[in-house]
Amino acid sequence: MVDAGPGGAEPLTFAQRRIRRSPLLFTVPLVMLGLLVLVLLWEAVRANIAPDTRAQWPWRLQVLDPEALGSLLAVAVGAVLARAQYARTVRPHLGWRAAWDKGHLRGGVTAWRVGILNGGQHIAAVESCDCRLVLAGAGPADSGWIDVPAAVRELTGAGLVVAEDFQMPELGPGFPLVATGSYETVLVGAFSQRFVERVEAFYLRVRVTDIAGDSHERTGDLLKGAKGTAHGPVG
Repeated sequence: MVDAGPGGAEPLTFAQRRIRRSPLLFTVPLVMLGLLVLVLLWEAVRANIAPDTRAQWPWRLQVLDPEALGSLLAVAVGAVLARAQYARTVRPHLGWRAAWDKGHLRGGVTAWRVGILNGGQHIAAVESCDCRLVLAGAGPADSGWIDVPAAVRELTGAGLVVAEDFQMPELGPGFPLVATGSYETVLVGAFSQRFVERVEAFYLRVRVTDIAGDSHERTGDLLKGAKGTAHGPVG
């Protein structure tokens, strides 16, 4: 899903996407396969030219024996396919879960609690977390992508109080998102009713690295479902 973004700014993609592959575990096998294919083409051309021409330079150059070349090609193709299958197996599945709940803000007031979960089969490590704020009544302007401390400063500058109107733990680089088969989540934000009224949208972009070395990104609006459902759970 792609949204135009506030005020026609940078488009927002809400579906999870892979943004980078591991250079070592993805690029190297492909380069090796490409080189072997080039060698195969070279040997195929050499095999179909006249014998007297084959005795001249550069056609007399034989890079690999046909049997060895066939074995290496089979290994390279197998490595590329195995890596692709492995990457699909270990890919994280990032998602959000939110509901009105108590116990996260000062005074025990009801807050919109949002948590992130990894529904995949393997652990993923956080690379970065960035925020994008759109304050109510601010028109098309938004903050652009900023880190959590900068978002806290902008929110407090707008008159909202930490621990009273919102609570935002910072998931630093390397924070593990453990695979879980349940709906257990890691808290990324708790927001009061006043916060929901004062902030039009609050996007969080999470980037993680899986154990295959690939990077994935998921963006979500932490206030989605909060407006119009005051103090009621989200289905």
